[in-house]
Amino acid sequence: MSSTSHEAVSDPVTTGISRKGLSAGAVGLIGAVVIGISCIAPAYTFTAAIGPVASEVGAQIPAIILVGFIPMLLVAFGYRELNNRMPDAGTSFTWATRAFGPWVGWMAGWGLVVATILVLSNLAGVAVDFLFLLLAQITGDPAIATVAAGTGPLDPGTWINIGVCFLFMLGATWISYRDMQTTQKVQYWLVGFQLLVLVFFAVAAIVQTVSGNGFDFQPFDLNWFNPFVVSSFSAVAAGLSLSIFIFWGWDVTLTMNEETKDPEKTPGRAATVTVLMIVSLYLLLAVAMIMFAGTGTGELGLGNEDIQENVFFHLSGPILGPLAFLVSLAVLTSSASSLQSTFVGPARTLLSMGHYGALPPSFARVSPRFFTPGYATIVSAVVASAFYGVMRVLSEDTLWDTILTLGMMICFYYGLTAFACVWYFRRQWFDSARNVIFTLVCPLLGGIILAVLFFTTLIDSMDPAYGSGSEIGGIGIVFILGIGIIVVGVVIMIVQSIRRPAFFRGETLDVDAPPSIRRR
Repeated sequence: MSSTSHEAVSDPVTTGISRKGLSAGAVGLIGAVVIGISCIAPAYTFTAAIGPVASEVGAQIPAIILVGFIPMLLVAFGYRELNNRMPDAGTSFTWATRAFGPWVGWMAGWGLVVATILVLSNLAGVAVDFLFLLLAQITGDPAIATVAAGTGPLDPGTWINIGVCFLFMLGATWISYRDMQTTQKVQYWLVGFQLLVLVFFAVAAIVQTVSGNGFDFQPFDLNWFNPFVVSSFSAVAAGLSLSIFIFWGWDVTLTMNEETKDPEKTPGRAATVTVLMIVSLYLLLAVAMIMFAGTGTGELGLGNEDIQENVFFHLSGPILGPLAFLVSLAVLTSSASSLQSTFVGPARTLLSMGHYGALPPSFARVSPRFFTPGYATIVSAVVASAFYGVMRVLSEDTLWDTILTLGMMICFYYGLTAFACVWYFRRQWFDSARNVIFTLVCPLLGGIILAVLFFTTLIDSMDPAYGSGSEIGGIGIVFILGIGIIVVGVVIMIVQSIRRPAFFRGETLDVDAPPSIRRR
């Protein structure tokens, strides 16, 4: 590796894109795809989402997956174009700043960081739950599954849960702090195992069904892929919010753009390949599970609320028999691997915000040994751990409500980034047919869809029935959390603008400046 690959930029930042001292050329196409799949955590997200989606849209789960895939693909095209022009670790933050100015750019970065830090705490909690479920399956002692299921601050199980969660977080932080080669080596094994188990589970479910052993046999029907059969737009919107959640995380491939080989092309290609692989896997799983269990409310039906928190766990025994523990192990590895890879996004966005003066300069520190955003990684871990600890003591429902706000935050910063693509390339829209499609039509449609979903979810979440049922003054807690996160971001942004005005005056990252990479 050349000496310039790891060389930090010590001279002042100009108004153009500049390097931050990360390890260049450390990640190839396959490595980026693996990390992208890991961040999405298909085993974890699908088992959590398939039940609620079935309750909303019945057997039209494949249709909703495809419809939810559309805005993700449209936005991915916009991300690819922005990355081709401006490969920068700050992604949404940097691109929205270059398109709309520092204020909108700062909020786009805030949306990405908050969403990922919130989900970090949830992933750690899921890893804890599945660790004890797996131990219960292996030992044959169901009591072990409840060891960490504390119900309050006085219950020892609560503190066992928090302690094990912190250990998971510590391990993920240690791997993330080290070089990207370490991250890739770990993810190859974890993601490979997860995908093999999921495909094995789907094939086994189909074989069991056609052999006459299905719980509620449903013959394959192409009508499952028709979204127009869904009864109402509200049901479609609710299903789409969940569908978008199960795709979320592919953009981590873009935050590694300064560390990839061929940074103008590899991250965009990795994002597209990741999304296509995930949608194929989800459709296979959805079809297999509908055929085997149906969407009714029976014991194993996908519409049964009692199994919706963890559908894989409840179906694994009837489908795989003595190999059922593999599914729990897959979800455990899914959440654990995603916990580690999810650190990549917020750490590099915080690094970029510190580098360009939007946050304190300490966030711009890069580990001199591993060439990773060490300080930002540690801060992300501490905040996520503290959030999980506090919420776990107060209420599990509160934690679940915060996760429901992720749908809004995802739509918020993805949508801003899609519109940033449209506006940034406005002078090149009609230079070619390709530009019309990929810099105007695709990101514009993706942004509009996400904006509609954002405001629809915002309005629906005002009802206390949306989420856990908690409310303040008759207003649903999910709405309050979503608006609260945005308001807190605005307050912090104003404080930063007073303490660090240079960024907000466009002195460190200019609007629409020539997108060049500074090299020493």
